[in-house]
Amino acid sequence: MSLLQVETLTLAIGDRTLLDGVSFVVEPGEILGLVGESGSGKSLTGLSVVGLQPAQAWLGGRILFDGEDLLTAAAPRRIALRGAQIGLVFQEPMTALNPLMRIGDQVAEAVRLDPGRRREAKARTQSLLDRVGLAGVDPGRFPHQLSGGQRQRAAIAVALARGPRLLIADEPTTALDVTTQAVILDLLGTLAREEGLGLILVSHDLAVVAQVADRIAVMQSGRIVEQGAARQLISGPSHDYTRRLVADAALAPKAQVPPRDEPPVLEMVEVTRRYAPASRRGAAVFAVSGASFAVRPGETVALVGESGSGKSTLARAALGLEPLQGGVVRVGGAVFPARDRTVLRAQRRQIQAVLQDPHSSFDPRWTVERIVAEPLHLLDAAVAPAERRRRVETALVEVGLSAEAADRLPHQFSGGQRQRIAIARALIVEPKILVMDEAVSALDVTVRAGVLRLLADLSRRLDVGCLFVTHDMAVARAIADRVMVMRQGRIVEDGPAMAVFETPSHPYTAELIAATPVLAAG
Repeated sequence: MSLLQVETLTLAIGDRTLLDGVSFVVEPGEILGLVGESGSGKSLTGLSVVGLQPAQAWLGGRILFDGEDLLTAAAPRRIALRGAQIGLVFQEPMTALNPLMRIGDQVAEAVRLDPGRRREAKARTQSLLDRVGLAGVDPGRFPHQLSGGQRQRAAIAVALARGPRLLIADEPTTALDVTTQAVILDLLGTLAREEGLGLILVSHDLAVVAQVADRIAVMQSGRIVEQGAARQLISGPSHDYTRRLVADAALAPKAQVPPRDEPPVLEMVEVTRRYAPASRRGAAVFAVSGASFAVRPGETVALVGESGSGKSTLARAALGLEPLQGGVVRVGGAVFPARDRTVLRAQRRQIQAVLQDPHSSFDPRWTVERIVAEPLHLLDAAVAPAERRRRVETALVEVGLSAEAADRLPHQFSGGQRQRIAIARALIVEPKILVMDEAVSALDVTVRAGVLRLLADLSRRLDVGCLFVTHDMAVARAIADRVMVMRQGRIVEDGPAMAVFETPSHPYTAELIAATPVLAAG
């Protein structure tokens, strides 16, 4: 008998069918990867297994856990199984964990829910923290005092507290660096193998799932369009959608172009950014220390590193948003930011930013026309309404959107479309350099591939230089002409992308490359 057997699961809200005949099985000790784009129904499927579907939803079909149909079971029975027999690990541990409770107390709270383990709560808590790799971390810490990877480990410890037989992990590594991601995936795989846990790994990233899954089920528009053994599905997908996912997940390296001998559009020389100590006895923190590089017209330079490496601080310094304690930034050959307001406005036109989350950088009450037109105030002369509309429409078409999109609001667009709007806003003043901070990290693989193709095309056609900040080495390989690797505030490696990936000179670079999921498509 299978541990979990889902048969023709259907979920509807009103006249909308969100899950349509979903069927799969999970055996003890097996890892099933549930893969699809945002809106495919993969997370909704995982939540429905434990009865956390929307209150207004209608469910049909069967969900058999150890032979018992959870859809016909009484509510108290379903609640009793949740946590005790079926554990959950959510995407963002910072919101899943209680910010007011110490991590040890949160694990112990879950342990005490099992009457047979109340007396051993303290010992069981420490055992769980040790098991998930937090042996050296003080259980008295609060979630905000942990790194992203440590918080995810704590969330896994909470999910394991009552000894479940099935674990549902919903995008557990999406926001993590590649090295931390590799550790979490290894931990989940080890738990499945050594403790016989059934594991459903929900993810939009086929390359990540392929690292650990025994079988993969691909979802599109609420249906499973293909499923099978992981290696077989990756090497020989039968459905058109799966073939597209495989192609988009297996990012091809960018064709290398010889560097042009032209003056840089952005230059940073011995840049240092130091933060004051948190206490009188504390030491100053060097977020960036002696960083030097240049970006030339049409060149894309990827700045890669883990969280806390200083890459985003360096990007903000390039945008003139961080005061420096040493070094100089030049835009178009002149010191930036200039003290003269007229010169500064001209410099601001030359350098524009595209941020990680466009949804939070847009005013939700503004139309797309107003959002895209916002940088036009940097021009020397005011722009008439008709000319403003023309420029906005031209910028939207340039990034692959329709001119009619100008009249809509941000929430009416998908994540990928919002990122294209952000790029249009940056391009409307015809800059010489774009600074992109994790601009594709939150996107589905197919959307990500489309945005990367767009950026490569714009760089070639418009001759725009780009400083592309990312924690993902695979993305850097697909977009960059040159790669810089940053660690603890210093650039430890800088060279042509192909040379860096084929023969890394720094051990840290080699470590990042080794930890990056690579899809071995057939």
